[in-house]
Amino acid sequence: MPFFRLSCVAVAAAVLTACGGSDDPERGSLIDTPAVLTTLTAAQIDAATTASGLRPLAGAAKCDVKVVALNYNTVGARGNDFTNASGVMLVPGGAACAAPAALVAYAKGTDVQKPRTLANPQDSETFLLAAMYAAQGYAVVATDYLGYAKSQYSFHPYLHADSEATSVIDAVRAARHAAGAVGASLSGKVMFTGYSQGGHASMAAQRAAERDYGTEFNVAAGAHLAGPYNLSGSLKLPDAIAGFQFFVPFLVTSWQKVYGTVYTDVKTAFKAPYSGYIENLLPNPTLNYTTLVTSGSLPGGPGVTPNQARDAMFQADFLAGARTSDTHPLAVAARKNDLLGWTPKARVLLCGGAGDPTVPPAVHQNVMKADFDSRGVTNVSSVDVDAMVQMAYGPGGKAPTDPTSVEFATYYGSYHGTYEPPFCHAQARGLFDLVK
Repeated sequence: MPFFRLSCVAVAAAVLTACGGSDDPERGSLIDTPAVLTTLTAAQIDAATTASGLRPLAGAAKCDVKVVALNYNTVGARGNDFTNASGVMLVPGGAACAAPAALVAYAKGTDVQKPRTLANPQDSETFLLAAMYAAQGYAVVATDYLGYAKSQYSFHPYLHADSEATSVIDAVRAARHAAGAVGASLSGKVMFTGYSQGGHASMAAQRAAERDYGTEFNVAAGAHLAGPYNLSGSLKLPDAIAGFQFFVPFLVTSWQKVYGTVYTDVKTAFKAPYSGYIENLLPNPTLNYTTLVTSGSLPGGPGVTPNQARDAMFQADFLAGARTSDTHPLAVAARKNDLLGWTPKARVLLCGGAGDPTVPPAVHQNVMKADFDSRGVTNVSSVDVDAMVQMAYGPGGKAPTDPTSVEFATYYGSYHGTYEPPFCHAQARGLFDLVK
């Protein structure tokens, strides 16, 4: 099942009309008139999922899907600094999809490209949402987060639970405001889901929606996929995760901007030359994962291990302090953004693959499930899709074991970002189908 791309649909030009604002705008209110970019027909979706191999998981499309660009009011990391965020709404349509739809609120995975928006039907993550949810009768809203695309916020608060939650919750409000103008009929039920960083964001959003807005949102379920829920625990790992050179510097510099206490001088955390520009590198206006490395902006490339990339970038004492001391400023910031200890009211699904080298379930998903279990929480289930990933992508149906082989590099290099997501989304939709 190769990585899927939607190549048959072009994005139509759209003109956005500004609506103005105020010094204290309503959170989730629309800034621009919702722009209908295009409509993906059920036949187009089926053709793309068949060509890509996604059809067995997505199923035959029941609905056409209208792709709508949103730009809405929200708040920043302090909670009272009004700003904006953009995103996409996917609206099911057609004769078979006229009934009021439950709304799936989605949070995307880590993105290093500042201009990228999910309001693009050719985006592979957007198309996955269209095929897995909207084409099956769900309305979907997905935020671009603070600091991306049309957002004028000065930075992205990466893995900052509170602002992730407000971005997602305000996207739900924006979708409700937009519904009438784009022909969406919403049932009132809301499901939260997200993948990778988005799994952290969607769980934070479900927690906040149930805790703070219980009368506003009818939360039917949450499916949180391959998310880093145990950030403080991850800092204690002796070895670097795959993608360390992207994710950990992004996290450290983000929390420094939010809290101002992670380090007193960037040079005490990062080595030269990275200390000279790392605070303004991510997200990047022009570079992607590949070109960040090939340009020399971040370490990596053939033969460079995650540990070598880590050691090239970070001052050893800084990471050792966070690994060994709970009072280290980075460890303190991480605990503020852990998601352990909350009790969901609606059903929750945790999903991931045991072979994930970037967000290891042993550190995050399993610890999260054990935390729920230890407190007698009974409405949480946990699924491991590793056997499915191996069967689909492993040579002979097994994960490659030779770390020097091309097969090993390809398999584990693609596991988290490409192989794992569709299987977890299929599990999420299975839960949503039970409660919609």
